[in-house]
Amino acid sequence: MNKNSYPQELNERKLPIQVTRKQFNKYISPFLSRGTRGPKPKISRCRTFNYILYILHTGIQWNQLKTRRNEIHWSKVYKWHNRWSKDGSYKNLFETGIQKLMLENKLDLSVLHGDGSNTVAKKGVKESATPDTNTKKV
Repeated sequence: MNKNSYPQELNERKLPIQVTRKQFNKYISPFLSRGTRGPKPKISRCRTFNYILYILHTGIQWNQLKTRRNEIHWSKVYKWHNRWSKDGSYKNLFETGIQKLMLENKLDLSVLHGDGSNTVAKKGVKESATPDTNTKKV
């Protein structure tokens, strides 16, 4: 994948830990659903999304999330993550991103590991699923 296809701050880290409001509005916001009823959210969807990225990056439990000045309860962040997971927002975001990269010829499939079929087995494997991978013990 061409390093110039991502903003500079995303090139230094392989997976984004945080996105700016500008990046969120351009790349992510159009694909995430919005609430239609009830009161307006206390914080922006961008900040909520960044809290979700933080949880996914660190692997902490939802109830261990520490927010700035207790601006939002962890259960509200989880609610948005759960909603976006179930309504297809994340799937739509991912698929559209892949299609865009394919159209721009910026998708490098040589580094894609969709499943574990080419992962080296630890015990007793004699042959590799991929011919170029040496799995024999030396």
